[in-house]
Amino acid sequence: MDRTERELDVVVWGATGFTGALVAEYLFERYGAEGPLSWALGGRNVARLEAVRDGLGPGAKALPLLVGDANDPASLHRLAERTRVVCTTVGPYALYGSELVAACVETGTDYCDLTGEIHWMQRMIDTWQDAAERSGARIVHTCGFDCIPSDLGTFFVQREMQRRHGVASPHVKLRVAGFRGGASGGTIASMLAMMEAARRDPSVMRAMNEPYSINPRGERSGPDGPERMVPAHDPDFDQWTAPFVMAGVDTKVVRRTNALLGYAYGRDFRYDEAMLMGEGPAGAVKAAASAAAIVGGMAAMALGPVRRLAAGRLPAPGEGPSKETRAAGYFDLRLHAAHPADPARALRARVTGDRDPGYGSTSRMLGESAVCLAQDRLRAGGGFWTPAAALGDALLERLVERAGLTFSIEDPGQSEDRGPGATSR
Repeated sequence: MDRTERELDVVVWGATGFTGALVAEYLFERYGAEGPLSWALGGRNVARLEAVRDGLGPGAKALPLLVGDANDPASLHRLAERTRVVCTTVGPYALYGSELVAACVETGTDYCDLTGEIHWMQRMIDTWQDAAERSGARIVHTCGFDCIPSDLGTFFVQREMQRRHGVASPHVKLRVAGFRGGASGGTIASMLAMMEAARRDPSVMRAMNEPYSINPRGERSGPDGPERMVPAHDPDFDQWTAPFVMAGVDTKVVRRTNALLGYAYGRDFRYDEAMLMGEGPAGAVKAAASAAAIVGGMAAMALGPVRRLAAGRLPAPGEGPSKETRAAGYFDLRLHAAHPADPARALRARVTGDRDPGYGSTSRMLGESAVCLAQDRLRAGGGFWTPAAALGDALLERLVERAGLTFSIEDPGQSEDRGPGATSR
């Protein structure tokens, strides 16, 4: 069936999970049940779906409920045929996502998710890219805090560099200035599952460590090396930095975006991420302590007994931060885009979010990504895309207008000269 003839715009798959319920809540608050967006709740248990729908409030009874099972390809195929977009929060994706990707590719249905599982993304791209191009299915991974702020932030600052100076920046740095939020059991389960998979299969660890592992086949090399895991002084920010735990995913997505955009950022483009720790000796001590904690924690979690112990003590899937914690959260990211010839023309950008990054903001980012795929005019055809490469300006506008994000240029001399999609706080 042609996508334009399908009864639904979006199905929120996994609506009974912690993050899925937040996406449903956001879509209901923003679009209602009988408004401009035709959408449904999907999951494997109708009673739990009814409970989620009832909890949304008056008027939600009009939302359809679609039942399926992640291990039943026929049910996923039937679900995918009914909608333009499947928006899924069901992870770990390497365990529960492959059959859904297959169903969407086979039915020409667009798809977006929250995965940060690099090895699984690589496998899906290599398995289904050609078929997705033929069917017209647009598959967009990493539509949450992993990796929209990094991916669209780089897209935004590169767009501004072109607009202001007519060139691309050869090197963009993202630095985490601050964030506050809680952890969800689903995210923890995905991390533990990925480390367990790496223990069994060396190719999983290779995909996680290689800087260009999710670039298009035949284009998996470039100037960037593995993520830096030691403290360092950054002269552009004049602060000490420590490793950022999400950099291993974010950086690969940004590099894939560059490749998918025909190397719009340049063949020699470099990108890295780190956390700002402060100036002087105090900043150096803080950076060293943070780096040691991150490296030590990763080394410990690589051990099976430690993983099993952690799994019993950390939040379980379906659990996550409270509404108050989500509302009190935020993130504040800074990007430095070097000019290829004149350091004085470097640009400094800022990306912020007004909710807990992993859940309050992520649920909005994922919801708007799904609506963008369903309703906006996009140039992207079938295939596996990144958020910036597929959704670009359209999603950037949505996030600023509706989802509590800001994208701004911070250089003092041009603070009032902002491009479309930018804003100031």
